Amino acid sequence: MKHSPLEPAHREAGGRMIDFAGWSMPVYYTSIKEEHEAVRSSAGIFDVSHMGEVFVSGEQASQWLETLFTNRVGKLAVGRGQYTIMLNHEGGVIDDLILYRTKENEFFFVINAARLEEDVTWLNKELPHEGALIVENKSEMLAAFALQGPKAEEILTKVLPDFKPLKRNEIAPIAGYQSALIARTGYTGEDGFEIFVTKEDGLTLWQSFVAAGAKPCGLGARDTLRLEMGYPLNGSDLSMERTPLEAGLEKFVALHDPLKGEFIGRAVLKQQSALGVTQRLTPLQLCEEGPPLRSHYQIYSGEELLGEISSGAFSPSLGKGIAMAYLPIEFTKLETFLEIDIRGKRYKAVVTTLPFYKKISPSSKV
Repeated sequence: MKHSPLEPAHREAGGRMIDFAGWSMPVYYTSIKEEHEAVRSSAGIFDVSHMGEVFVSGEQASQWLETLFTNRVGKLAVGRGQYTIMLNHEGGVIDDLILYRTKENEFFFVINAARLEEDVTWLNKELPHEGALIVENKSEMLAAFALQGPKAEEILTKVLPDFKPLKRNEIAPIAGYQSALIARTGYTGEDGFEIFVTKEDGLTLWQSFVAAGAKPCGLGARDTLRLEMGYPLNGSDLSMERTPLEAGLEKFVALHDPLKGEFIGRAVLKQQSALGVTQRLTPLQLCEEGPPLRSHYQIYSGEELLGEISSGAFSPSLGKGIAMAYLPIEFTKLETFLEIDIRGKRYKAVVTTLPFYKKISPSSKV
């Protein structure tokens, strides 16, 4: 079992610890619902030290990464980030990640905890024999946490008064901290920041954010928040057997960008794009009260078994069950009614749109 450098704070705050991808991590402190609502209305803070942090540097770094990722790496200016996907040669998703350009010839990316070893192995396998490229896995050297919510920036400036405002998807060093980075990104659908610092600075900084008003939140709320936004989870909604086109992530695939060039999996995606996908990751919402939706619950149209839920939960914001599932393309049309089997009883569900949770701007309120 691996342990986050922030674990003493979790235990002191009464966090319920579970095994997640080989890490001892808090699933919640008070309740998933309370922590979820805190992020939507104020600000919460999540330990993401279990995620992997990898740096790639060298004169050919941009050109090499261009061959590995689906989005166009070359369009990234220094200090900017993008969501992108790493594929195998069959077009399946090895991992989805955020890639940042920290210097002209240096890139930093954050990868999923359960995929760290496989990702690093894949990177080293694809590393060109010629050229001075360096791949550094700094995951064990860093603590990481996400400050998320409408009051995230207000709390951040209390703790880091020298903070210079960042635009969405920007990344910058943190003044006064060695080897520390802050990015305006997140996995909740709210404004917020992801902060990467040395293990030695992590615990103190976490405690400072909590003292400034950020509510500690566990993996449970992180999951319901991301699902409400329709953000996919690797290992559930994404896998090496599914392509990003089937997952509805084509806008993150520079398949027709003339400046992109070849990348691993492109030929398969090009063919699939031309023929059309036969299945697609589809958002579903329960039409009636029922138990919380969970992975692997089966989905039917009449007596025809269509597939199973890849991700499911009760949405605290909507007060309804929501789910994602790969379904035959003919059943993915908006407002198609289906049934979900939960422990032998069928519940009516409908195909809906993403995100499940749609914010109402102050100007649109009656």
